[in-house]
Amino acid sequence: MAEAAPLFLKAKGCHGLSLHRIVEDPTSYRLVVKWETVEDQMVHFRNSADFQKWRRLAADYFREAPRVTHSRAVLTRSPV
Repeated sequence: MAEAAPLFLKAKGCHGLSLHRIVEDPTSYRLVVKWETVEDQMVHFRNSADFQKWRRLAADYFREAPRVTHSRAVLTRSPV
């Protein structure tokens, strides 16, 4: 992922990413990418050469096809 991160970070509308290891299943990871819009990810990035390069870099690490979901924060808080 360290090699692939710059492919995301230079993409239109990408505001950052993080890779999470699942505590209950340490062989599983969740990639969270902050996109300005769904279109930036689903149209602009997915149709780019950088997306194809990312897939080549990551393909050997998938035990099944990745499931893509989109979410929007409805509540964010930090300790005072």
